[in-house]
Amino acid sequence: MEVINSIWGYLFNNIIARPGIFIGVIVAVGYILLKKKWYEVLAGFIIAAVGYMILQIGAGNLKSTVDPILAGINEKFAIEAVVIDPNFGLTAATAALESIGESFSFAMITLLIAFIWNILLVSIRKVSKIRTLFTTGHIMVKQAAVATWIIFFLLPDLRNFYGILLTALLCGTYWSVFSNLTVEATNDLTDNAGFAIGHQQMLGVWFADKFSGKIGKKEDGVGKFELSGALKLFDDYVVSTTLVMLLFFSVLILIIGEPILRGVDKNFAKDISFLTYIFETGARFSVSLVVLKTGVRMFVNELVNSFDGISSTFLKGSVPAVDCAATYGFGDANAITLGFIFGAVGQLVAIALLIIFKSPLMIIPGFVPLFYDNATIGLYANNKGGFKALIVMCIGSGLIQVLGSAIAIKMFNMAEFGGYVGNFDWASVWPILGFFIKNLYVIGAILGIVLMLAIPQVQYLKNKDKYFSV
Repeated sequence: MEVINSIWGYLFNNIIARPGIFIGVIVAVGYILLKKKWYEVLAGFIIAAVGYMILQIGAGNLKSTVDPILAGINEKFAIEAVVIDPNFGLTAATAALESIGESFSFAMITLLIAFIWNILLVSIRKVSKIRTLFTTGHIMVKQAAVATWIIFFLLPDLRNFYGILLTALLCGTYWSVFSNLTVEATNDLTDNAGFAIGHQQMLGVWFADKFSGKIGKKEDGVGKFELSGALKLFDDYVVSTTLVMLLFFSVLILIIGEPILRGVDKNFAKDISFLTYIFETGARFSVSLVVLKTGVRMFVNELVNSFDGISSTFLKGSVPAVDCAATYGFGDANAITLGFIFGAVGQLVAIALLIIFKSPLMIIPGFVPLFYDNATIGLYANNKGGFKALIVMCIGSGLIQVLGSAIAIKMFNMAEFGGYVGNFDWASVWPILGFFIKNLYVIGAILGIVLMLAIPQVQYLKNKDKYFSV
């Protein structure tokens, strides 16, 4: 057993928990199965790994740009509450497990079994109707940790291997079913690029793709408006993003005030003027998006090409489910920025409602749900229902993220640990699963798994002829 734990620990720390390397290994395996030459395998590994690392640099820069603004808001209004962000959710879940004398390693065992369950469901796709393999390792780590705490908290009698097994089946089913929901939507957005979404807003992606057309028209999308004169500035993605974010951040920065921001942002040097700081904040956001999109193009191309090797051998007909940022190289780029902004509006409205109705729990926005959920949902909404659908879907997403998370935090007793995941699915799907488990115990968990597994069956019945050829 000790040898197995050592092997798993090495694989987890050096591959699964290192998403760039994990994606690179998947690409290398795919190319080997396609019988590519050794130097093509090596090149594919390097391009995919480096591409994902470039994406991570862009994502990290986005976060470091927004975090001081959020910190400034918290200090300005003296808010002490729960942060909805998967990084805080991971820390909170780890602390919660430790508070009951359990180890974070249980969550990693959950991850391993859940991933094997996902592979099994894909391998019997003719029965399960599951086509997607969840490959976003760093997301899997955070979700497995929070899900393990949820089961251990709601079912204290199962703080053992049986609880881990139940959690793994829940997680693996969620990864399989909800990533599978995004296949058609993503193919439509990316012109059949050949991947699905494996992140934390998969239900939101499906919902935006399914219902945006009922709100607006695709031809009235963000990029369809005729611009003339000075407005032609917005034809350029970098210029438009910088100007929009300058306006957005300027309002927030002026509300917070220079003294507070100098205290919370280490990049706000003494010899930098307030105006320069505002401009660089907006510009850094645009720079980060350009960097992120560059990385996306690199690793997605390699992953999709190499996955033919995996999907044509031991996981025939499978599709890789990857980070939602992979979609940012497709669709209308300005929908990303506008999705983020209108999602922020939705979150602020929800927080205002909590204050008005004197909620004992206050929510602090985290960057990952604020940007990645709403930017992604905005892309899909704009692709099917244009600008009007983008506004409605992203404001709705922001409302659900805050209000749904508030329900989940209370249900799963995470307030005292200061964090929760906060992404769309964890503010909608998981509170529903939690309701079943809280009221029906183990039967509720099993019912949740069965109901989730029924979803791809319904998908298949509606599209039998093309379902496995997509």
